[in-house]
Amino acid sequence: MSGHSHWAGIKHKKEITDQKRGKVFSKLLALISAAAKTEPNPDFNPRLRSAIAKAKEMAVPQDNIDRAVKKASESGNNLEELLFEAYGPGGIAVLIEAVSDNRNRAVQEIKTILRDRNGKWAESGSVQWAFERTNEGYVPKFPQEIAKEDAEKLVALIEALHDNDNVQNVYTNAAALPAVE
Repeated sequence: MSGHSHWAGIKHKKEITDQKRGKVFSKLLALISAAAKTEPNPDFNPRLRSAIAKAKEMAVPQDNIDRAVKKASESGNNLEELLFEAYGPGGIAVLIEAVSDNRNRAVQEIKTILRDRNGKWAESGSVQWAFERTNEGYVPKFPQEIAKEDAEKLVALIEALHDNDNVQNVYTNAAALPAVE
């Protein structure tokens, strides 16, 4: 049984959890930087205040949050919030919120994910009408039923989108869908 130590197993599990945690941290810090661009004081910026609260909820260290806010005030920072519209498998409407420093790269990455997972890029305004904006994000006005095989494809699409570093949230108008991290 050489090479099968208890420590080796723990080390590999820790590496996986640290990678997932780091990805969540980087997404939250990008959201904070984008929100802090307009006003770096959270007392006067409700978007920044909610982004910081979300980051603290996920145990992001305070010094990382402070650096993200400071980074937003630097002149070389071009982070911008983007909203992409698409149709997923079964004709389900999909809204994708992203934060990126390079709009063109983000668009191409999202288009590639959509193409590889039976999704279609939609023009601006063609999907957003089916959603209502709330404090928590977008809520579908007209939820649609979806076939089981299309639901599986849609879940795979959503997971692939969440794996992209730029994507913050993905919203669909599917009536019932299994939970996705």
